[in-house]
Amino acid sequence: MEQNNGFYKLSWLQRIGFGSGDMAQNLIFQVICTYLLFFYTDIYGLTPSAVAIMFLVGNVANVIWDPIVGTLIDKSNPRFGKYRSYLLYVGIPLSGMAILCFWNGFAPSMVYAYVTYISMQLLYTFINVPYGALNSSLTRDTDEITILTSVRMFMANIGGLAVNSGLPLFIAFIAGAPSGSLPKEPSAWFTTMTIYAIVGLCLLLFCFSQCKERVVMDAKTTQDVKVSDLWMEFMRNRPLRVLAFFFITAFAMMSVGNAAGAYFMNSNLHGTAEELSVFMALGSLPAFLFMPLVPWFKRLFGKKNMFYIFLTTAIVGMAMLYFISKMESPSMMMIYVAQFIKSTGVIVSTGYMWALVPEVISYGEYTTGRRISGIVNALTGLFFKAGMTFGSIVGPVVLAYVGYNSATVEQTPLAEEGILWLVCIIPAILLMLAMYFISQYELTDEVIDKINREIELRNK
Repeated sequence: MEQNNGFYKLSWLQRIGFGSGDMAQNLIFQVICTYLLFFYTDIYGLTPSAVAIMFLVGNVANVIWDPIVGTLIDKSNPRFGKYRSYLLYVGIPLSGMAILCFWNGFAPSMVYAYVTYISMQLLYTFINVPYGALNSSLTRDTDEITILTSVRMFMANIGGLAVNSGLPLFIAFIAGAPSGSLPKEPSAWFTTMTIYAIVGLCLLLFCFSQCKERVVMDAKTTQDVKVSDLWMEFMRNRPLRVLAFFFITAFAMMSVGNAAGAYFMNSNLHGTAEELSVFMALGSLPAFLFMPLVPWFKRLFGKKNMFYIFLTTAIVGMAMLYFISKMESPSMMMIYVAQFIKSTGVIVSTGYMWALVPEVISYGEYTTGRRISGIVNALTGLFFKAGMTFGSIVGPVVLAYVGYNSATVEQTPLAEEGILWLVCIIPAILLMLAMYFISQYELTDEVIDKINREIELRNK
């Protein structure tokens, strides 16, 4: 009976199929987030300030683009599914543009960099928004959504591990430089991105094949969706506002910290490509230990307490990273331990936040009678990109302010301190702010289950 009332249980193949979509996005977009700044400054030949302006322009364009995409997705009913169709339609152009971002054939042309970067950002929205909406279309069951989110983030972090740890080793192997600092051979970067993008495209197609949309608005209701609904939904849906601001701070934290990782290992610790690989791998490895336990953590601690515990864990890890790296001869093993602790907190807290998106969608449906998943995911996408915009600007601005010199590994004490602020201090401040925002979230499991059941009864 629950299956017939929208509380569907999914098979493990369906769960893995859905999770493969986030793994694909990490293989493509996580490379952009983590390494494109380094590529632009140290290989393509742009200054940090020029990159900061370009990232700002690209992300401002996305602020305008997200509401349009969300509205188009909710109004449209493509042949192969309301949301999953875009994985098929947009996967190829997104993969191609991501590859072109790492080609230096026109270096240091600002025109080429702007066209490829902004095009990639706009295409990514046409994958990310419908993929996020796909989550809420599979089932209303909160326990199932928790499992689905755990599987999704487990697989996303496989992609993250392949990017953060595997990419430096891949580049070093292709460049014929298996040891030493991260190679700056342009062809090695281009080849590596090509391989990652093709694998990501295959995973998007697998996700498309395994997902079945069951909880969606009928075509008649979607005809009335318009761009202004995005702002109306934001104003009347308080849980959505809380989640939106949490997204801003969480993604700003990740954007700042991830982009600074290569600088931290290269300049502050003078690490090799192998040590960078281990350090970045520890940004994903805790997912394989702790994400499968998230349903248990939630039952044991409750949603809010689980966030508090793991956000605090991340802040402790960042403090450890800061003080260990300030030692005269910092131990790389201690650095790894601190990175593992920090990553454990970040992965669980930022991973589980995606399970809250279907909840705020159901809350909006309960209060307005319309399940505008595309609009809500456009809003969350807009705010996580706002966070990433902040992070993408902060990095190059701080590097420019402290006088980072891309021509040498040795940096001034001020430049090394600036890099430390990007890795530890600024992310920790943002996590404290995120902790405040999540304290304002009001949808308990009992409340959201009651809302979903009343919606199903009303629909009948």
